[in-house]
Amino acid sequence: MEKVIKIQHLRKSFGTNEVLKDINFSVDKGEVVCIIGSSGSGKSTLLRCINLLETPSGGQIIYNGENILDDDHNINEYRTKMGMVFQQFNLFNNHNVLNNCVVGQRTVLKRSQEEAEKIAMKYLNVVGMDQYINAKPRQLSGGQKQRVAIARALSMEPDVMLFDEPTSALDPEMVGEVLQVMKSLAETGLTMLVVTHEMEFAREVADRVVFMDGGIIAEEGPPEQIFNDPKEDRTKEFLRRVLNKV
Repeated sequence: MEKVIKIQHLRKSFGTNEVLKDINFSVDKGEVVCIIGSSGSGKSTLLRCINLLETPSGGQIIYNGENILDDDHNINEYRTKMGMVFQQFNLFNNHNVLNNCVVGQRTVLKRSQEEAEKIAMKYLNVVGMDQYINAKPRQLSGGQKQRVAIARALSMEPDVMLFDEPTSALDPEMVGEVLQVMKSLAETGLTMLVVTHEMEFAREVADRVVFMDGGIIAEEGPPEQIFNDPKEDRTKEFLRRVLNKV
């Protein structure tokens, strides 16, 4: 399999607090990887290091055979290849839905207005938000905002989609619509790295589940192995807590 990203000995500290300790893993093209673990285990920090919203303290991030942490690497160009969906949507409140999906294409990728709108409409259709192109974010529900945020990231046509707990800010009744969109995307062969506390989604959609604990990868494997036959005691303890198993 072609590896899209390979992470080697990645570390991240905030002052004396070492949040990521010697992380090693890779993501194959077309793979859906779900990262699970308790709050504070380093999941979101790992995602933010991968797209360089946080600067790693050490290690390597290999993308297309090159370490993007080398000084001569074009970070902005690399970032366009990593689509990011945040917990809090991060939409531009003064732009309508269509413009939210156009502005990044125009400013970063230098696409024409016509091309950018065509691509935006394609992905707004994919997430079921093409009827709302003139609406402002304040007129949308949380689930609708998150679907627009997904379309906005897809419009940049990235190599990898990074999702940082995309349902955690949503009301329970809106979680399903966002997970359904993500499930549909996974079925298209999109490479996805998902930090999530939605265990059923991880079980059903992931090709591989990574369990993080205390800033390290404690265990990883196919969903059936992680959920049905975890090897590590701390994986068992975590799953017992979140799945309410005895």
